[in-house]
Amino acid sequence: MDQNSPRYEAAPPWELKLEGSNPDVAAVAVNSRGEVHVLTRSPHPVLVFDRRGRFLRSWGDGVFATTHGMTIGPDDCIYIVDAEDSTIRKFSPAGEPLLQLGTPFMVSETGFRDNDFRTIDRAAPPFNSPTGVAIAPSNEIYISDGYGNAAVHRFTEHGELIGTWGGAGRGPGEFRTPHGVFVDGQGIVYVSDRENDRVQRFTPDGTYVGEWGEVHRPAAVFIASDGTSFVAEMGYIAGLVLGMPEPGRDTPQSRVTVRDSNGRVRGLVGVQEGPDVSPCAPGRFLAAHAVWVDSEGSVYVTEVINARAKSGPGAVPLTCHAFQVFHRVQ
Repeated sequence: MDQNSPRYEAAPPWELKLEGSNPDVAAVAVNSRGEVHVLTRSPHPVLVFDRRGRFLRSWGDGVFATTHGMTIGPDDCIYIVDAEDSTIRKFSPAGEPLLQLGTPFMVSETGFRDNDFRTIDRAAPPFNSPTGVAIAPSNEIYISDGYGNAAVHRFTEHGELIGTWGGAGRGPGEFRTPHGVFVDGQGIVYVSDRENDRVQRFTPDGTYVGEWGEVHRPAAVFIASDGTSFVAEMGYIAGLVLGMPEPGRDTPQSRVTVRDSNGRVRGLVGVQEGPDVSPCAPGRFLAAHAVWVDSEGSVYVTEVINARAKSGPGAVPLTCHAFQVFHRVQ
């Protein structure tokens, strides 16, 4: 990165006023009117704000088991992934239910057990703890089925399954926790292959195109209108499973990278990396989980605090930020 790399600064924190014992913020998306939808794991799952952080409304009470992924389509309809009950639901801009993919708590068989992705030995049809959702220019729906499966599914806009691709492993087109999915304006499908430390790219029908490296457990990708890519990377401090090395001074940190169309890192969102800065400091992350960029170039990043708290006894205070907004300053 050179002196002309893009730079971002954290805005003053928004008042989310999350209720309940779990302060996780799973995802964020912005509609055509600039309304920011924040997907939480609180009793009021969907919180809607204007771009300045003024609260507008909430909805979704009592609907979800464990919220995980979200996107907003060109018609401003909202799609939300429930990882625990293995469904994806589509809502009107007002929060009215329109479509449901999957049957609650009915999962496909992949070998998954003990909440360990390493036990998955095959890809299977929808769904087993899905993770992300994206809408293609064709209005087709793509789902990353990643916690209990190793697959990506492609649906028509009406919810009819077109096809599935994937497999458990490290080869091209295989996955170890496909955690997020995004489709760009040309129809290229980006899959955050988290535990393989890469972002894989596919044609609309699932043909492997290539992949990006230099990624630390990618959780989500967002491609801005100018082609700039933003990758939320969880790093190796939080959300670890048994058998992973304990974090140390040189452990890759969570971050959000700004990349060109070839996946080359051009900058970082927020404060520059360094081992001596608290992950709870403004602009820093411990478990970046989702990212969205609005039409004005503001960057929104969510984190999963509950997972961070489990990374070590007392390691991360639950008062640490779970949602940040950044503005470009260069």
